[in-house]
Amino acid sequence: MPPLLSKDAFSPSRYRALFAEYAISSNGFLPENAPLTELSDPYYGPWESLIAELPGSIENRTVRDKVDRLPVLSADHLSTVVEWRRAYVILAFIAHGYIWGGDMPSEVLPPSITVPLLRASGRLGLPPVATFASLNLWNFRSSNPTLGFADLDSLHALHTITGTEDESWFLMVSVAIEAQGAYMIPAMLDALDAVEEGDYAAVTHALREMARCIGRIAALLERMDDRCRPAVFYHRVRPLLAGSWNMADAGLPRGVFLDEGHGHGAWRQLRGGSNGQSSLIQFIDLVLGVEHTSCGNDAAAAAKTEPPAAVLSPSQSGNCPRGRGEGFHAEVRAYMPDPHRRFLDHVSRIRPGGIRQAMADLRAAAAAAAAGSKVETCPAGPNPIAPGELTQLQEAFQGTTRALAALRNKHLQIVARYIIVPARQPPPPAACPMGTAGGNVGKGVVNLATASWRKTAAAAAAAAEAKGGKRYSAELDLLKLTGTGGTALLPFLKQARDETFRAGEMV
Repeated sequence: MPPLLSKDAFSPSRYRALFAEYAISSNGFLPENAPLTELSDPYYGPWESLIAELPGSIENRTVRDKVDRLPVLSADHLSTVVEWRRAYVILAFIAHGYIWGGDMPSEVLPPSITVPLLRASGRLGLPPVATFASLNLWNFRSSNPTLGFADLDSLHALHTITGTEDESWFLMVSVAIEAQGAYMIPAMLDALDAVEEGDYAAVTHALREMARCIGRIAALLERMDDRCRPAVFYHRVRPLLAGSWNMADAGLPRGVFLDEGHGHGAWRQLRGGSNGQSSLIQFIDLVLGVEHTSCGNDAAAAAKTEPPAAVLSPSQSGNCPRGRGEGFHAEVRAYMPDPHRRFLDHVSRIRPGGIRQAMADLRAAAAAAAAGSKVETCPAGPNPIAPGELTQLQEAFQGTTRALAALRNKHLQIVARYIIVPARQPPPPAACPMGTAGGNVGKGVVNLATASWRKTAAAAAAAAEAKGGKRYSAELDLLKLTGTGGTALLPFLKQARDETFRAGEMV
């Protein structure tokens, strides 16, 4: 594959003020420099000590005792943005370790974590839970920064919840993808400007470059198998990263009570970190005009009664299945850093419907002109478009949507290997040593992995005992598998892929 054009081939400098306003760097939604590795103020030493030993504390079941003995530290000593981000990363990891780091999940998060986590998350415009930002965007280092953050082999997670290379690699694949995709941000903003200016050749060129960049992202995603084992991911990593939204089967029917002390606190149901919280992927959808309608919840969730306001997700729209909320892709923006969320809102206002709508306007204008009708200025741009130019633009757009749909299909294939197949099997001892969050399925451990396995095993046993020897189909229960973000995993991902294909077909 020929090399991509450099970022300077487009116009990143013209967006300097815009990017500064929305915290976008030359690395896209990643910071300009690698994240802070330690809070220098010794006051926060207890936090730093606890995060350093977190995997071992979870494995030997001492994490809750250590957190319970932790003092409630004030966030007043944090000053810079990188310090607030560092505090948020530390506290989010510890929170998940506390909640999921036992045989049964803890329904209460103590004040020593709740109080500063609420301060840090509020300062950054994020919910008090591990998000894509805390797990990926602000949780990496590079052993060779001169190669750039898209060089996957030089990336390492600052922190993991299991202490495994598998988890670090899993997280760093997403970091490399974010860095690779950074190139597209100024390029596609140029494309939207070119639509307004009627420079359709420039739009075609930008779409072709975008398709190539998406291909590079897909190549990075395919490297997941290099150092992340499916059994380790499913039974050890994934359960500890789960949120508290739609997690009744995993032991959190009401979510988690965030205890602020002195009789104050609230129950919250929050989605865990997931790639659905990537601003990059939503940016691509907005520019192309790919529309998503999925609410991300399964049929069972849709039938549930509406929870009280105290347990709603940050955007207060988690009840989309009942027809009273927005779709998952819009709702999940509440889990993105505030500047990135505002950037996506900005992009959605530049050209509603993205390039797809521009294509529809151009085709309508061309058809009207061919029919001899009087045509007003085309809303897609000030200039008419020649038939041959329209064909090239249409082919470039369809090629880009096919590339994006193919990327989503690769994601589905990884889900099959890393979630669907392990969900059918009990955890092997090698993947889940005694004392870890994924082990001892038959000994009372309750989490996201064991809940799925027990549900499938119980249904299979019931079917085997049924009169007439009815054969059990695991596919029905696999459709109910829940992602770390609380989504009905397979239906949600398949719908997102299919909606991407349809966006290309519509032009």
